[in-house]
Amino acid sequence: MNSDILNKRINELVEHINTPEKRKKKENSNLKESIYTFTLDELKEWLQEQGEKPFRAAQIYDWLYNKRVKTFDEMTNLPKQLREKLKERFALSTLSTIVKQESKDGTIKFLFELQDNYSIETVLMRHDYGNSVCVTSQVGCRIGCTFCASTLGGLKRHLLAGEIVEQVVKVQQALDEAGERVSHVVVMGIGEPFDNFDALMKFLRVINHEKGLNIGARHITVSTSGIIPKIYQFADEKLQINFALSLHAPNQELRERLMPIARAYKLDQLMEAIRYYTEKTGRRVTFEYGLFGGVNDSIEHAEELANLIKGIKCHVNLIPVNYVPERNYVRTPRNQIFAFERALKKKGINVTIRREHGSDIDAACGQLRAKERVHETR
Repeated sequence: MNSDILNKRINELVEHINTPEKRKKKENSNLKESIYTFTLDELKEWLQEQGEKPFRAAQIYDWLYNKRVKTFDEMTNLPKQLREKLKERFALSTLSTIVKQESKDGTIKFLFELQDNYSIETVLMRHDYGNSVCVTSQVGCRIGCTFCASTLGGLKRHLLAGEIVEQVVKVQQALDEAGERVSHVVVMGIGEPFDNFDALMKFLRVINHEKGLNIGARHITVSTSGIIPKIYQFADEKLQINFALSLHAPNQELRERLMPIARAYKLDQLMEAIRYYTEKTGRRVTFEYGLFGGVNDSIEHAEELANLIKGIKCHVNLIPVNYVPERNYVRTPRNQIFAFERALKKKGINVTIRREHGSDIDAACGQLRAKERVHETR
């Protein structure tokens, strides 16, 4: 990608983060608002404005998140007049399935179409500890990571909170047929979550609420590429939600090559923000480290990484990268992955190698969208 374009995207990002009033610039005000956007208290307030009883909010939440209905007409304990108001004001479904890919390991990747015809990906991953859903936070991405298909075509718009919530609901509806439940959520799909911070926070509150999807805070993970001001803001929220940083390089020069955002947010300042997070919350951070053959996977890189994060309450998640046709990176050989892991353990670093999911489908983030929706990613 042209360096001028990347620099422009990073400058836009920094301006966006530092000027909150411009946050709506990439959102489409013509979209019908998803009812999943509303917290329980907001729904009570809206009902009161409509002359309705606020206790109806809990009933609506039960229909949405417990019974998981697909039409407002199914909310049979609500007065017909209220159901009509809901239909007029809100969208109950803002996502429609374009493609559903199923892997032999049980992974399912959904390509959803939004109201304005853009598309997003959502992935269900099956683990020994439960079913995890990886959600998307933006249509496209402006971060420009050189190894990721999500950034192809840049940022189209931010997702509304309800559009993020509905991804989990759609997957849960699919699991209902098998009597299974979504137990974990990771915000690691297309987009940079901290670039859409307000919608992210509302999404987290809704899925965590006991009358919402009731997914425990410690079963939710949010990942960022390293937007420093938002790391401080997230730390000050003092949530019990898990936090991950996409690091991918042990020094400033290499990180700039892999992740242009490092030009705006320097690695030493990023580590200061991470230390603030761990000290403020008492929680550890996970460093996501993708291994790219011949780029960042030497023993020297492992030792440099260990020195960088020494003393931080953390865990390293090594990620053997999925091949993306539009990118030129190759996977680190298996024996080198284990050697990298051993080098970190020798330095006293907690480390695991991430289990591979969906290797027989378009597993890489943004890959299915890039293949099926070429007009969006060029």
